[in-house]
Amino acid sequence: NREYLVIQTPTNRILALAGAFQAARLVQDIAQTGHCPQDAFRTNLHSVLQTDADNVEAVFNGSQGVLVGLDQLHRQLQGSKERRDIQIAKYVVSLLYLERKLWRRGDLLKRVREGIERAKQQSNHFGEDHANVVAGLADTYVNTVSTLKPRILVNGEHIHLSNQDNANRIRTLLLAGLRALVLWRQCGGKRWQLIFRQRALARDTARMLAQSDTSSIS
Repeated sequence: NREYLVIQTPTNRILALAGAFQAARLVQDIAQTGHCPQDAFRTNLHSVLQTDADNVEAVFNGSQGVLVGLDQLHRQLQGSKERRDIQIAKYVVSLLYLERKLWRRGDLLKRVREGIERAKQQSNHFGEDHANVVAGLADTYVNTVSTLKPRILVNGEHIHLSNQDNANRIRTLLLAGLRALVLWRQCGGKRWQLIFRQRALARDTARMLAQSDTSSIS
């Protein structure tokens, strides 16, 4: 693991956690509507391919890359019941569970890394968001993470879920969510923090959102 992965600061943890919530939000968007914000999707896709980034911000292109995730995380932490989304929370909880199971399976981790390296090579030729790259990462998810139990069941409209391109994007996003949670844990993230430090997490998330809004205006 590179040194930046163990820099345990609140900012790094929030960035990584926002990456996971963004992936979950985009999974829901695609499953329900067949569409999602493309800039956010590209950020999550980019994050999967960053196996040698210099720092956490580079993984997600800074806080601007995970604005959707920061907003969703803030809604989950501090919003009213109407603003919180149970389905998105379920996706993240399921990813947290699978991340721990995957971490104990060295054979599957090796295959995940190999799949990501193949996708990186494809991205050098086609570009990161090419359909072939997305399909390759989706296949990696199917052949590794998807073999673990319980499998994540994505709820949505059949017309969207039965579309192969949508299925590939959803699986790639789930892989991106796992990647973000691995990074979150390596930056000092713990499950108990999501329960007992919600106020502090919400405060840090709000601060990062405000800073992101300011930087986008300037």
